[in-house]
Amino acid sequence: MTILSAKLQAVRVRIASAAGQCGRSDDTIQLLAVSKTCPAAQIRELAAAGQRAFGESYVQEGVAKIIELRVLELEWHFIGALQANKTRMVAEAFDWVHSVDRLEIAQRLSDQRPASLPPLSICLQVNVSGEASKGGVPLTAAPALAHALAVLPKLRLRGLMAIPAPHHDCLEQRRPFRLLRELSEQLQADGLCLDTLSMGMSDDLEAAIAEGSTLVRVGTAIFGERHRA
Repeated sequence: MTILSAKLQAVRVRIASAAGQCGRSDDTIQLLAVSKTCPAAQIRELAAAGQRAFGESYVQEGVAKIIELRVLELEWHFIGALQANKTRMVAEAFDWVHSVDRLEIAQRLSDQRPASLPPLSICLQVNVSGEASKGGVPLTAAPALAHALAVLPKLRLRGLMAIPAPHHDCLEQRRPFRLLRELSEQLQADGLCLDTLSMGMSDDLEAAIAEGSTLVRVGTAIFGERHRA
C-alpha cells in the first residue's frame, strides 16, 4: 500500500467510524477526493485503490485531467466558484456541479449541456454561516432558487452544499450542518426530490456525518496541504 492509498484508507475508516457512531451505514456516505492542483498520476493511484469520484475547483485544470484520464471512467465533480464564461467547459465535461448559487449560472449550464450526455447533477450552494467571503445563496433565499433550478432541462437538482465557517468544537461544527439538513427536509416536504447533502471536509466530516451528510469532500487529509502557484 502506498502512502497516498493509506491516507485514502484512513479517511474511509474515519467515515465508517463516524457513521457507526450515529447508527448509519457508511455505504450511505460518498467520499469525494478533492484532487485540485494534484497531478493526474496521483488520481490514477487512488483510482487503482478503488476511489471513483474526484473533485476539481479550477475549470481548465479539471478538464485537462478529465481528458487525460477518460479511459478510467471516473466521476468528476466541479466544486469551485464558477464564472459565467467558464460554464460551457463545465457543462460539457463534468458529471456534477456543487457550487450553483445563481439562476443565471444554472441556466447557462442547462443551455450548454450536450444532449448526448445525461442531465448534469447539481447542488445548490447555501451560505449557512453568512460569510461575505464565501459563495452561496442566503438561507432565506434558498427555497425559491431551489424550486427554480429544479425545473431547468438537462439539469438534475440533487441536493444542497455548504462550506461553513470553521470551528474546532464539534457541537459548533454541527450547527450549520443542521441548518442545511433542515432546509433539505423542508424542500423535500415541499415536493422536491433531493438525495444529496454535500457537507463536511477534512476537519469536520464527523460533525457533518452526524447531521446527515451523504457526501464528504476531502482533500487535505488525503493529498496534504496544497497551494496553487
